[in-house]
Amino acid sequence: MLLIFGSCNPFAPGLDENLDLGSSIVGDATTIDGVFQNIKYAYTFRDTTIYGQLLNSDFAFVYRDYDRGVEVTWGRDEDMQTTRGLFQNVQRLDLVWNNIISLSTDSVSKQASVSRNFNLTVTFNPSDIIRVDGYATLALARTGVQQSWRIVRWRDESNF
Repeated sequence: MLLIFGSCNPFAPGLDENLDLGSSIVGDATTIDGVFQNIKYAYTFRDTTIYGQLLNSDFAFVYRDYDRGVEVTWGRDEDMQTTRGLFQNVQRLDLVWNNIISLSTDSVSKQASVSRNFNLTVTFNPSDIIRVDGYATLALARTGVQQSWRIVRWRDESNF
């Protein structure tokens, strides 16, 4: 029996030689689709490092406060603090990006604008779940064709 299992350690399985090392769940931020993939990744894994890499230094988040009847804007630092708090205080975030409603790019100015529908499910605990549906309009910029897109402005047009 010792001879059969002597060369095999069930607690240290061998390396999977068929693993595709070229694939990644983190998107290529030099593409617009990669930016959205990385937002989804950041929310799914509650990863502020990936999320922060997506935001430009002059980033602005804009939303409508329907209770007060005003538009609210905050900058990158406040957004990072808010997002960090969200990530730390939930059990799960499920973000689904749906169809792109509009997309415009300007290769000369290296800017893009994307409006996209989303569904976000925020699970604080099994009895406290919030569902948010809406649209996000992102203004993106980059310094060159081979450079990553950064979010300059995120307008949230959700029902929350």
